[in-house]
Amino acid sequence: MSENKESGIGFFEKYLTVWVALCMVGGILIGRFIPAIPEFLGKLEYANVSIPVAVLIWLMIYPMMMKVDFKSVTHVRDNPQGLFVTWITNWLIKPFTMFGIAWLFFYVIFKSLIPPALAKDYLAGAVLLGAAPCTAMVFVWSHLTKGNPAYTVVQVATNDLIILVAFVPIVKFLLGVSDVFVPWDTLFLSVVLFVVVPLSAGALTRGHMLKTKGKDYFENTFLPKFGNTTITGLLLTLVIIFSFQGKVILENPVHIGLIAVPLIIQTVLIFFIAYLGAKLLKLPHNVAAPAGMIGASNFFELAVAVAIALFGVNSPVALATIVGVLVEVPVMLALVGFANRTTGWFKE
Repeated sequence: MSENKESGIGFFEKYLTVWVALCMVGGILIGRFIPAIPEFLGKLEYANVSIPVAVLIWLMIYPMMMKVDFKSVTHVRDNPQGLFVTWITNWLIKPFTMFGIAWLFFYVIFKSLIPPALAKDYLAGAVLLGAAPCTAMVFVWSHLTKGNPAYTVVQVATNDLIILVAFVPIVKFLLGVSDVFVPWDTLFLSVVLFVVVPLSAGALTRGHMLKTKGKDYFENTFLPKFGNTTITGLLLTLVIIFSFQGKVILENPVHIGLIAVPLIIQTVLIFFIAYLGAKLLKLPHNVAAPAGMIGASNFFELAVAVAIALFGVNSPVALATIVGVLVEVPVMLALVGFANRTTGWFKE
């Protein structure tokens, strides 16, 4: 446990794939043998939004938002080239390559294995993942690659602000191309509920604690109290989702693996686009590594939340976003290892 903390990734985060798999099994068993539980939870809705899931998602996102220092945005000019790599990769490349790769696999390569209706839903889930770059775990990935902390903070803060204006139109456009209709107001409501509200709450809490208790107390005493809140909220959300998804998974067990294939390819592709882009610009490794990491990983908490809000907790769209959670940690740890082995590519 102590070694994990020192390395920058906690016990729960390091084995997140294992916990997700266990939650998947547990949720399916609950849905199969104790159907009264998902039936009861299904009634706890308001405006088609599951209240238990909404509360758990806020528990996931709020602690992460407290870590974001928006004052760092004033340092944008300190390393503009690295930020340009991040912004271009995240917002002009990533959502569209995700759409293209997922469409190729779900509609062409896996055509005989995935029915058209499910292919459309899985593609929608992939789109939501591709339009939401990582904002929290990138701190961990950056630390593990000895990334520049100041650059990483600015990177995360600016991406959080860009999400507020870019996420909705990108998702609306790509879902429209996918022939999936989503009302504008529903999309905007999702962003308000799962980005604006926790982002504002996190910023207000951070400002208040820094002002009244100081930076040392906030970072070393207050934040650690929420250390496992995000993961706990995520895992409980997954149990609920899989209790609703049991029938779909049992009827199509191989689909978990099929969904994972394009997501893994996309993750690796985006990492190399940003990482090699930074190398071509002759940026230092401690900027190139976190630039690759934030593009490769996803803000899966937001993707899961929006999928549930738009399509329902028992939708295959939500299942596709959950597979993103399942594959992210092992793939990202592999990319961290690669980045650490290639420091010699960069001149400090």
